[in-house]
Amino acid sequence: MPDPRDPAGAYPAGTVRALLDTGLVTRPTRDALRARLDERDCRRPRFFDIRALTTLRAACARLVPQPGRKDPIDVAGCIDERLAAATGNGWRYDSMPPDAEAYETGLAGLDETARERYGGAFHEMGALRQDEVLLAVQRGKAEGEAWERIPAPRFFEELLAECVEFYYGHPLAQEEIGYVGMADAPGWRAIGLGRLEPREPRLADPAGG
Repeated sequence: MPDPRDPAGAYPAGTVRALLDTGLVTRPTRDALRARLDERDCRRPRFFDIRALTTLRAACARLVPQPGRKDPIDVAGCIDERLAAATGNGWRYDSMPPDAEAYETGLAGLDETARERYGGAFHEMGALRQDEVLLAVQRGKAEGEAWERIPAPRFFEELLAECVEFYYGHPLAQEEIGYVGMADAPGWRAIGLGRLEPREPRLADPAGG
C-alpha cells in the first residue's frame, strides 16, 4: 500500500480525473466527485464560529495528517458543511446528544483540556501536545467541564470516524490507494482474486523499470 503521507503514493497521478472523463462513471457520481475535486480549504464557515472551526481544523490535521499535500483535503470544512445542512447517518449513540451539540461541546472540551494542561487553546499547542490532548480524550482522561456533559471517548470515536470518512470520500485520497470503485457504470468483468480491469491503476515500479 502506498504511504498515506505521500500524496503521490505509488499509483500514477491523474488516474481519477482520467477515469471521470470516461463512460465508466455514471453522471451523478461524476458530478459529485468533480465537485469535491474543485473544493478548496478556504470555505467560509457555515455552522461553526471561527474559534470552533480553528480548533476543529487543528484536530483534523492531527487525526488525518497531510504534510505532503500542497492543497490539503478540507476535512474540517466538510464537517462544517454537513452540520450546516443538518444531515447525518440517521442514528446516534444514546449517550451522545445530537451532532451539532456534540461537536460544539467536544471542541470546547479540546480547548478546555489544552488550557488545563498547557495554558492555551488547542490550536496554539504544538503537534506533540495536541496529540497528548487527543489521547487523553480517547482514553476518557481529559480534564474539563465539557467531558461531564458528553463521554470523551465517544466524541473522539465519532470525530475520528468522520475525519476518515470525509478524507477517503475524496477522489484524490481514493487515488492514493488505487481505488476506482467510483467507476460505477455496468461492465466490471475481472472480478476474480488478483485480477484487474484495464481501468484499474497498477502500482508503479519503485525501480522505474
